[in-house]
Amino acid sequence: MPRVCVFDVNETLLDLRALDPMFEQAFGDPGVRHEWFQQVIHLAMVVTITGSYVPFAQIGDAALTMTAARRGVKLSSSGRQQILAGMRQLPPHPDVQPALERLQANGIRLATLTNSNVELAEAQLAFAGLRDFFEVRLSVEEVRRLKPAPEVYQMAAHRLGVAMDQVRLIAAHAWDVAGALRAGCAAAFVARPGMVLDPLAPPPDVVGHDLAAVADQILVIERQAA
Repeated sequence: MPRVCVFDVNETLLDLRALDPMFEQAFGDPGVRHEWFQQVIHLAMVVTITGSYVPFAQIGDAALTMTAARRGVKLSSSGRQQILAGMRQLPPHPDVQPALERLQANGIRLATLTNSNVELAEAQLAFAGLRDFFEVRLSVEEVRRLKPAPEVYQMAAHRLGVAMDQVRLIAAHAWDVAGALRAGCAAAFVARPGMVLDPLAPPPDVVGHDLAAVADQILVIERQAA
């Protein structure tokens, strides 16, 4: 049985660089976008480790407050809202649609699994023209735990009606890959610029510089397993 490919959304499928002009306008430096998203991940990890749950949109807003305070910038309400609203209108990376088409054409089941809520994820995928590739679009809000908590990956397997080892999580984040592997899933790492694997975590069997390379390897593995 082919594994179900379950995709992370932000940075894996969608390109956050579209937010750079908004960060340049608000902070005077487009590079602050990366600093902000790292703060988002940090806050999400703290929430998860301490056994709590905070909606991802609220975490994104709090990370903006912290980033502005660290930079000594008075962030306007309009600037804040522009950035947060921009998360709904992110383009896909150029390699994404062709890779999804190939996987789908070869009979691979596709789904998404995101820390964002369902409404935001649906809006993002619809804007990017990717929604119809995925049979289900899953959100952590179903279990009120953020990735990389194991309950999230367990929920995905349950919703897809497969065993944990029949799920392959595909992400550009080392922490997401590590979480999936330690929960009992397979994984694939998309090594987008600046992204590297965690040397303390077990390595996935699929690593590629973009989603096309990842799809190539997945199809080889699935053909060999057939």
